[in-house]
Amino acid sequence: MKIKSLSMFVIAATLVGCASTQGARVESCKATTEQEIASLFDRWNQSLLTGDPHKVVANYAERSILLPTVSNKPRLTPAEKEDYFHHFLENRPSGAIDLRTIELGCNTAVNAGLYTFTFAKTGAKVSGRYTYTYRWNGSEWLITSHHSSAMPEKK
Repeated sequence: MKIKSLSMFVIAATLVGCASTQGARVESCKATTEQEIASLFDRWNQSLLTGDPHKVVANYAERSILLPTVSNKPRLTPAEKEDYFHHFLENRPSGAIDLRTIELGCNTAVNAGLYTFTFAKTGAKVSGRYTYTYRWNGSEWLITSHHSSAMPEKK
């Protein structure tokens, strides 16, 4: 009788173990460095310099959010982001990082800090805070969220 009970326990435990791992997704993590993640801002900034909103939006994942500096409207779709950048690019902006911190995860990364934009058309400079979150999609890093806001205190 004890052997039968032990056998039933082993079978039940095996079935529970199989059920709990069935459907589990195993994800391999892309090896990355802070330098690689920092270079993603340079890629984004270079796309700004083209003046082409479509090239800027190509840095963003299909499902992503842009919370821009000079608009109250969150931009969720590629068309909404393109609309924002169409207007933002009119003054020919170029960004420079003033302070950054980078956090690395499994196929994710966060780059947050301070940056300054210089607008070639007007000569204006605007300092702001930023956060970019990135996700590795299997072939490239794309922005999944981008928050930017002007510095609240004037120098």
